Amino acid sequence: MAKPITVITGPTAVGKTKLAVMVASRINGEIINADSRQVYRLMDIGTGKDLEEYTINGREIPYHLINICEPGYEYNIKEYQQDFHHIYDELADQDKNIILCGGSGLYVESALKGNSFAFIPVNHSLRAELEDESKSRLLGRISDQLKEQLNITSLTTQKRLVRAVEIDEFLLEDPKLPDPQPIDANIFVLTVERELVKQRIIDRLDYRLKNGMIEEVKGLLEQGVSPEKLIYYGLEYRWITLHLLGEMTYDEMFERLNISIRQFAKRQMTWFRRMQKSGYKLTWLDGTRDYAELADEVIAKITA
Repeated sequence: MAKPITVITGPTAVGKTKLAVMVASRINGEIINADSRQVYRLMDIGTGKDLEEYTINGREIPYHLINICEPGYEYNIKEYQQDFHHIYDELADQDKNIILCGGSGLYVESALKGNSFAFIPVNHSLRAELEDESKSRLLGRISDQLKEQLNITSLTTQKRLVRAVEIDEFLLEDPKLPDPQPIDANIFVLTVERELVKQRIIDRLDYRLKNGMIEEVKGLLEQGVSPEKLIYYGLEYRWITLHLLGEMTYDEMFERLNISIRQFAKRQMTWFRRMQKSGYKLTWLDGTRDYAELADEVIAKITA
């Protein structure tokens, strides 16, 4: 049976990372990112990575699927699902407590849908045979079809390559995969009252614009990331790029960006409500409460 996980999600500007890190620190957990833009390197302020929050009481909480792609690349949901399950399998093998944290509802759902490959058993004799094989030789043993299914860019370690060969060998004998079994999850949605979210968005936006976000976008343009690519990433990268191109003033940019982020937060909440209506069991948490109390509540539920 797939190892259950804890999901901490919610709209923008509610403090998901802070809560996830606090929970992880108390249950010896590791965090997997579920934000569609935090996968990109050099896009830090605009995506709200807040990597300093992953250190609590002097201890660094391990995180995954952050800073895995170059800016300008168009990462997609299929790649995320494959990358998530690679990390999930590795952490489950180590019996780690897994926390999925982020506000991209599509990414959360794709992770929870499960992975048919997880049901393919370990072949210990094959693993022993492949133990000393080079990465290039392992890659050469994997069929093109499976490379496409597994997302070839994620096959970066010896362990993942060996597992891919193992899957390929299994499918030669039995090509029919079972339906994926959904991953059991305790899903917590952190929310705050709408007017407070609006104020947090304004305050955070003002702070980020005054503390390097414009310079971050300017730097990406100077490194050769095209305006079209940055506009594709949306929100901060879209409107700041248009401002830097001279298509709108600072004040116009601020107002358009503020409206866009608020609309985005509203769409996120709509997604989570739809998840609940479709059968997912969600626990709603009041983000104005003390985070230590919220962490207590999360841990009590996942350990019950």
